[in-house]
Amino acid sequence: MISLIATVLNEGDNIHHLFDSIERQTRRPDEIVIVDGGSSDDTLAIMQGYAETLPLRLFIDPGCNISQGRNRAIAEARGDIIAVTDAGLRLSESWLEKITTPLLNDPAREVVGGFFQADPQTAFEAALGATTLPFAREIDSATFLPSSRSIAFRRSAAQEVGGYPEWLDFCEDLVFDLRLRGQGSPFTFAPDALVYFRPRRSLRQFFRQYYLYARGDGKANLWLKRHLIRYLTYFALTPGIFVAGALLHPALWLLYLLGAAGYLYQPYRRLPTVMRRAPDRSWMVWLYCIVMIPLIGLTGDVAKMLGYPVGWGWRLTRRPPDWRCLAER
Repeated sequence: MISLIATVLNEGDNIHHLFDSIERQTRRPDEIVIVDGGSSDDTLAIMQGYAETLPLRLFIDPGCNISQGRNRAIAEARGDIIAVTDAGLRLSESWLEKITTPLLNDPAREVVGGFFQADPQTAFEAALGATTLPFAREIDSATFLPSSRSIAFRRSAAQEVGGYPEWLDFCEDLVFDLRLRGQGSPFTFAPDALVYFRPRRSLRQFFRQYYLYARGDGKANLWLKRHLIRYLTYFALTPGIFVAGALLHPALWLLYLLGAAGYLYQPYRRLPTVMRRAPDRSWMVWLYCIVMIPLIGLTGDVAKMLGYPVGWGWRLTRRPPDWRCLAER
């Protein structure tokens, strides 16, 4: 039995995309378990409208965070195989079939990571998708940590690691993945199990998203080296090059061009593919995206540099459990 689970909160403006795509699946779930965190809009009414055509089970848990909601959904699910996705996106027609087939065919497999693509509706969203979302060919399947936008696993594997960490509000799916890897659960990468989602609509929304991601990294003590490299780049290397160019030779300032080329290579390489999915591909949109990509990259870096120490401050005062050796029960 396959259970499809998700958590939702005030998704009335987009939840129909998810449910319409579930109706079109080549392999439908045996049940759909949704935990609503206390929506105040018409999310519940819209979902209930699908109850006649889909095997929907709806639970309301006001105030729960996303980890608590997912854990509640896993606990309520009846299936041995759990497929997880999110509101605010749509599933490719064969998503459930492709993300669960490895588990159905091989009892030794415990986790399958699907993939995701940007579904831009504006020029900004196209630029943001090219800047922040890798392509499947850029992924190392041996180390890939799947987003809970697109993942399936055996219930037993989730239970062994204590489910999602309920003390985390962001980056909870990464900690869940790392726990599963630490437990020895075999992972399979299924790049054709695709979900499509809209990137953030504005630079302000994107800044907040990456600030919260980095705050979550700090809370969970994740990716310390990556964050230190970013601080060193902006606060030591960048001014150091300027001073060296002023004191030694201006040609050293050409290092800025080399650094920018390396920094922007992948986003500009992705842009033509992302633009093929954009509704407007005029030359003005192309020019806008080319200009916006460096600004988006800089905004994301600033957001991360501000969010990470806030997360560490929370960690030092709250002293959360060490997820590397403790599975919450």
